[in-house]
Amino acid sequence: MTFSSAVYVPICRRAEIRAIEGKAGPGLMERAGLAAAQIARDLNVNHGHGVLVVAGPGNNGGDAFVAARHLKAWRDRIEVVFAGDAAKLSAEARSAFDAWRDGGGSVMTTIPDGRRWDLVVDGLFGIGLQRALDGKFAALVQAINAIDAPVLALDVPSGLDADTGRVPGGAVQAEHTATFIALKPGLLTLDGPDYCGQIHLCPLDIDSAVLGAPRGTTIGDDVIRNILPTRRNNSHKGDYGDVGILGGAHGMAGAALLAARAALKLGAGRVYAGLLDGAPPYDPAQPELMLRSADELLKLPLNCLAIGPGLGQSPDAFQLVGAALQTAAPLIIDADALNLIAAAEKLRDAVKRRTASTVLTPHPAEAARLLGCTTAEVQADRVSTACEIAARYRACTVLKGAGSVCAMPDGAWRINTTGNPGMASAGMGDALTGMIAALIAQDAAAEQALPAAVHLHGAAADDLAANGAGPVGITASEVITAARARLNHR
Repeated sequence: MTFSSAVYVPICRRAEIRAIEGKAGPGLMERAGLAAAQIARDLNVNHGHGVLVVAGPGNNGGDAFVAARHLKAWRDRIEVVFAGDAAKLSAEARSAFDAWRDGGGSVMTTIPDGRRWDLVVDGLFGIGLQRALDGKFAALVQAINAIDAPVLALDVPSGLDADTGRVPGGAVQAEHTATFIALKPGLLTLDGPDYCGQIHLCPLDIDSAVLGAPRGTTIGDDVIRNILPTRRNNSHKGDYGDVGILGGAHGMAGAALLAARAALKLGAGRVYAGLLDGAPPYDPAQPELMLRSADELLKLPLNCLAIGPGLGQSPDAFQLVGAALQTAAPLIIDADALNLIAAAEKLRDAVKRRTASTVLTPHPAEAARLLGCTTAEVQADRVSTACEIAARYRACTVLKGAGSVCAMPDGAWRINTTGNPGMASAGMGDALTGMIAALIAQDAAAEQALPAAVHLHGAAADDLAANGAGPVGITASEVITAARARLNHR
């Protein structure tokens, strides 16, 4: 997926979009079809083979007919396949169909074999689809995907759930998606990024009063630019906070050290790593870190404590989680600390009772344990899952994965649009934990530090990939260094 935005962009779910459409007045389909046609034209793929428009049986098909009509006025050879019944179209979609026919356009019922096109416009299904495609519609999706031409999807690629990013059956593989009014969560998370290609947001001149203030937004670069004030010349390490990282059981010390190095390189004044398996004299790769035993670490006055990287699930680890939950400092809970909490009602209750800020950083399997459900249920609706964890545990939460979802206890949520598949490697979550801790230690509120760190974490990996160091083979240590560079040039 490619989506670039330096500011927060509203995201709306299916029901919200339908409510907006109901208030937006007539002409919305005409605006949507024109916007899509303009994008198709601007893609500049005119090689003399024409454009194939595939229109479905609902209002997405109506958008497609409007787009086809405008494209026909601008260039030759626009062909339309209609997979519906004109008599069953809504009034607005029927009007679009009639306008296409009245302007000399014809329709086919199937995609002809052996033909070439410069572009395919997918107008089969939009946000209304909530089932797996089958029969002739599944066959049309397969045929579209077999065409050797870029695809522009209207609103969402057909077959993709607009709210969740699930693909219950097949879906159109688009290189571009023209989405209308506001972004949809399904474009940005789970399977959405693999199907939608580059997203083009078409607001359609909807009045801001109609749009309102959706709870969901993307996370833009502004969260990085505004997260920390400019440092004063007359300052010292004590001005930038003390971070403690608690973890590092036998064979897993590297996880705690990665988190600690991330906290140090993102600006924390002092960073302590408390290791369960005993602390070596120093970290040879990062001698600036101060290593302690786990018990010693819990006695220190800290501006932020993170527990979990490499922690394990031993009885000692259980006791340390219980002690960490009693701290008055902001607390980040990651990895095995999440698993221990999920398995013990006493610890779950302690999380809910905390008065200091709490941040939870589960991946889907950890999220499932926290909610007592399956990983498949978590992935079936990532936004709802993140919001449920945040509300149940009264904690700022990030559900990690493709399109990480940050959710707050008040119900607000944001989806991250940075990052790439190179981040599917060991230690990435540990690095993120350290980044969050560093920002909180430097006086950023948890509600701001979490999305900022998530965005920065992914943006750093994108910088590495853009410079030839990925996506294959990106390491967490490289991401930490790249994140520092980006934070300093925000």
